[in-house]
Amino acid sequence: MSKLSFWEEVVHSSLRSDEKFRKALKRSLEESRIDAKRFSRLSGVSESSLYKILSGERANPRLSTYRKIVKALKQLEGVEEGEPFVAVIAARPTLDAIGTRYVQVQDRKIRLREYAATSIEEVIIAAVRAQHEGAKAIVCAPIVSTTVEKIAKVPVSACPVLQCRQPLLKAAEAAASKIF
Repeated sequence: MSKLSFWEEVVHSSLRSDEKFRKALKRSLEESRIDAKRFSRLSGVSESSLYKILSGERANPRLSTYRKIVKALKQLEGVEEGEPFVAVIAARPTLDAIGTRYVQVQDRKIRLREYAATSIEEVIIAAVRAQHEGAKAIVCAPIVSTTVEKIAKVPVSACPVLQCRQPLLKAAEAAASKIF
């Protein structure tokens, strides 16, 4: 299983106990190399409240404060809020040939985000990065799709070349349909 992102670790820890939440938040800020003052500005949580949470003086922050903290951690990690997207991982010439930036599934327009990779290692790194950036599904070559499925927490679709004239788009549509 892949390592949890900071915001995921904070959320999971908050479900276990107040102390685990506090420690996970503190660790996330330390590993992100951001101090409480800067995180306060980013999150919109007052410095005073943040220091109280981090010190354990305030065990149960309000839900609105908790949401601000999680949203700010997502921003720190580059996770985009809003529009869902499907990550398409392939060699640059293949990505350049796609010709569209969206696929249509169930009356929804799903954005495609490109991740260039030329080796199996690069595909795995791109898959992890795409997931951390908020990909709702991943499309990659069949040779690595089973490996990517083992590390990703989102649906993975392979794009067999013999499937059709535009295999990446068909695979992206299949991946996008798994989102809903």
